[in-house]
Amino acid sequence: MTVERDLLPERLTGAAPEVEPVPRTPRRSWRDTLLGLAFVAPALAGLGTFVIFPLFQAVFLSTRGTDILGNPTRSVGLDNFAALLTPGFGRVLLQTAVFTAIVVAGGVALPLALAVPLAQRLPGMRVFRTLFSLPFAYSASAAGVVWLIMVNPAMSPIDWVLGLVGIATPGWTTSSGWALLTVAWVTLWTVSGFNVLVLAAALTAVDEEVLEAARLDGATGWRGFTRVVLPLISPSVFFVVVTTTLTALQALGQIQVTTDGGPNGSTATLVYAIYDQAFQNGNSNYGLASAQGLVLLAVGVLLAAVQFGVIERRVHYR
Repeated sequence: MTVERDLLPERLTGAAPEVEPVPRTPRRSWRDTLLGLAFVAPALAGLGTFVIFPLFQAVFLSTRGTDILGNPTRSVGLDNFAALLTPGFGRVLLQTAVFTAIVVAGGVALPLALAVPLAQRLPGMRVFRTLFSLPFAYSASAAGVVWLIMVNPAMSPIDWVLGLVGIATPGWTTSSGWALLTVAWVTLWTVSGFNVLVLAAALTAVDEEVLEAARLDGATGWRGFTRVVLPLISPSVFFVVVTTTLTALQALGQIQVTTDGGPNGSTATLVYAIYDQAFQNGNSNYGLASAQGLVLLAVGVLLAAVQFGVIERRVHYR
């Protein structure tokens, strides 16, 4: 029997296998390079103008003394950072930590509690979602003015309601023990509108078939919410945690309007301390304010590392 040579395997015929040529990577022309640079130029310009340059300027100013007009003078090395090693600045950091913890915890728990009923597919829910999201439209200063009126002893509806049930009203903005809580509540109220929108949208997007399967397996009520619903919306919860943290660290307008850092500095957070050193009462101490700004940057980077390195591991992305 004759076997055609073309049908024999290559290892029997000794023929070398054909190697397909490796396609060459096309050389990128100057025109393509210039076109790519033209597309990224606006982003690079914005990054350099609003991020990189201010950062280097802050580092430079933190090592300089300033005159009465705020102009940098001689180099002082790390003296501005050494000036921060005081009990007063430690108190500012502690107040910032307490303020941020209250705003973040409340800014997640309260909107989540509101978003659960708002996520129900019932007639008229869009109206309620709009009403609950209205604080998102307020600026920090406007929210501060609104709540300053709400707690004004001469016209406060809150004090009037508490008086009806025989509860003595505290000094909301004049007592050191209550002022920080009042400012934290104003900030929490401001961020709640946006957080309600995000969490309600996440709850609405949860697959009903998954929830039905969980109910059949006995995951109902609080157990079903914590074991099934919460993991499904964890990306949105994580997003709310990050954005609320940034809002709390950058809070200034509501503090300035409601308490102006008082009484006795009990509501002076880190951002307010920076504002106070740089602009309040014509201080113009830009060197010390820049040093405080770099501390704020370090705090933000540390919190971001914790959030993205630890908390994000518990986020279930679908």
